[in-house]
Amino acid sequence: MALLGRLGALLQRAVATEEPDIDLLAAFTEHWKGLTHYYLETTDENKPAKQTDIPWHLKQMLDILVYEEKQQPPGETGPCLEYLLQHKTLETLSTLGKAEYPPGMRSQVLLFFSRLLGQMQCPLLHYLSVYRPVQKLLQLGPELEKEMMQFIAVLCTKIRQEPALLPYVLEGKHKGKHVANGQNVDQPFQPQEATAESSDHVSKEIDPVKQGERLCPGMDPCGVSLVEPASSAANLVTSLINLCKSKKRKVAVKAQENLLLLTSIDHPTASLALAQDSMLCPLVAGYLCFLYDAVPADIDPANVAMLQPVSWRLQGNSAEENSFLEQLDLEVFFAWLDFCDCLVKGAPPTVARLLAEAVGQRLFVGRLQPQLLQMSEDGILLSTAILTGLVRQIRAPALIQELVVFLLRTGREPEVLEDPDHQPYHCLCSQLIERCNHLSDEISIVTLKFFEELLHLPDPRILQSLVLHNLEERRYILKIPSVQEEHSSQEQEPCEDGLRELEEDPYFVDGFPAVGFQASRKPAVPAPKQPVQSEEKMDVKEVVNSFLCLVPSEAKTSAYLEEGGYDTYVHDASRMFGECLTNTSHWNWPQASQPLESCLAGSHFYEGHFLKVLFDRLAQILDQSYAVNLQVTSVLSRLALFPHPHLHEYLLDPYLPLAPGCRTLFSMLIRVIGDLMQRIQRVPDFPASLLLVRKRLLGLVPEDQQISHQMLLEGVVVLEEFCKELAAIAFVKSVPKGTL
Repeated sequence: MALLGRLGALLQRAVATEEPDIDLLAAFTEHWKGLTHYYLETTDENKPAKQTDIPWHLKQMLDILVYEEKQQPPGETGPCLEYLLQHKTLETLSTLGKAEYPPGMRSQVLLFFSRLLGQMQCPLLHYLSVYRPVQKLLQLGPELEKEMMQFIAVLCTKIRQEPALLPYVLEGKHKGKHVANGQNVDQPFQPQEATAESSDHVSKEIDPVKQGERLCPGMDPCGVSLVEPASSAANLVTSLINLCKSKKRKVAVKAQENLLLLTSIDHPTASLALAQDSMLCPLVAGYLCFLYDAVPADIDPANVAMLQPVSWRLQGNSAEENSFLEQLDLEVFFAWLDFCDCLVKGAPPTVARLLAEAVGQRLFVGRLQPQLLQMSEDGILLSTAILTGLVRQIRAPALIQELVVFLLRTGREPEVLEDPDHQPYHCLCSQLIERCNHLSDEISIVTLKFFEELLHLPDPRILQSLVLHNLEERRYILKIPSVQEEHSSQEQEPCEDGLRELEEDPYFVDGFPAVGFQASRKPAVPAPKQPVQSEEKMDVKEVVNSFLCLVPSEAKTSAYLEEGGYDTYVHDASRMFGECLTNTSHWNWPQASQPLESCLAGSHFYEGHFLKVLFDRLAQILDQSYAVNLQVTSVLSRLALFPHPHLHEYLLDPYLPLAPGCRTLFSMLIRVIGDLMQRIQRVPDFPASLLLVRKRLLGLVPEDQQISHQMLLEGVVVLEEFCKELAAIAFVKSVPKGTL
């Protein structure tokens, strides 16, 4: 009896190990029939799905599928999964979910699909009976955002693991196209005739378990759709973008994270599907324009200027006490702009280029350009302030490229005084530069702030377009025919020719005190043997002193107050120059100036539109508002920081022998000082008034009385600080790196 008992136990164990497939399939079909019988037997159509047996049947079916897969050898499919694929089980479920019958069925179906795709290890999305119901579920409405987001997150994770699956989820003509087809992803796909070998290869990819599923209608033997996609059809990308617009912050952030995950897949098939079949680019750019249009037209440009860069992850977390009425609308726009920037930055080149072009055409050209070119002062102020915020926010190289092409002239030829070019981009650039010298101080300030922000972008074409074009041939230097001419010409001081023109300027000598004049002309450094060779380094102390001694002692007041002096400017200049070096390290700029012998002789030197306007503004420093002066000098200081040898020479070399009619930053400052020394003679009690104005600007004394010549005195304060700033920049750029 004991022996028979042991034999019976062994037989029972053998039956248990040999019959699980039959039992699993029977159980699976039984649960499926139990679910479908509900629709034949139910009498209460309004009973919620949660209160029926449907959730239990679905869970049992899922558990059976997961258990069966674990029992199968790798690469083989069990009978339950075969049943699921062949009997259109998922198609039926998606139809029931779409019909929302019984109530709540949509939620149950989405949950089942999410768990099925998430827990099964074998890839399923390339099956017709799987990706068709998946596409149908993606077209459901946004009522169940949480469940839809969970479902889409699983899809994105699966596609991240197998990028070639993406075309099966997107409706489009590139569906099923693989790298093996040998097509260039940058060219439109041309369907190929399928050979026996290629058909067999692709059929294995489409149906690795050889279940004999038919290809969907409208596809050639290689699995490539021959039907153009319907632009209005919902798909994975459109559903994600709709969820990005959710009022529920967690849902929106989760959707944006998954869209970033999807667009960062660097795979030719996935990139092509995203770029051409998903409506990704027009939808992302279109929503950006929608949010731009939603920004109130009466918003204060000053509030726009004060708004800090917005992160798409942290949008809406600003402190309420510091907020203004329209801040939410503005933050939503800049948050989506930041998200677009992240999309472009992380996407493969094909997708990034198309995304950037879509933003450039729709937002830059379609929205911003007409508003920037309008005549309304309020409109100009607002659009320029938003443009400045946009420049501050963008960092993706492809978007920066679109922005530079939109804003600036991109030719390599130098500017001329009268450029008859009427291209829209050039027209916009010219208008923006001209507004730096606008009759309205507000427009001048907001435009100067824009250019200062533009100079922070890591793109060498900005400097090339605005400044360097006209400095390449160094025509601002007086060229001496030969070094072996008269001995007297060799011993002449390098600044003498340049200063001779300044001495003829009535503002330079008339009423100029001897002490101040000598301080301005102080250069006592020995003249180099070849004056025009700027490669020979001058004594940095002489250069620094040339700027520090420009403003005469009677016009200086900072020494009387306990405030940051020249050392503070050196510290700030060192930090900013370090950042500038980092941004320009890969720009391949020359280390030394182009030899004058190789420079082409040509027409009269023209500094270019941008520098001309800045110099014209600098010449008015004693006659314009304090805010304008601060902004003009700030832009010039930013330019002086760049390590290009021609720009450094033109802006920071006090000893350049200038060609006739040329002006540099140093020569402009000398003329301003000459004008100042004439005018301070007419200001009663000039030192005391100047000190009072400086204290007012520092907030040390209240503005309780009117001061005569206040604008002039404020200009003197800015002039003194600007000269110290230039001296600090010259010093920092001349000393070896890391020695400060």
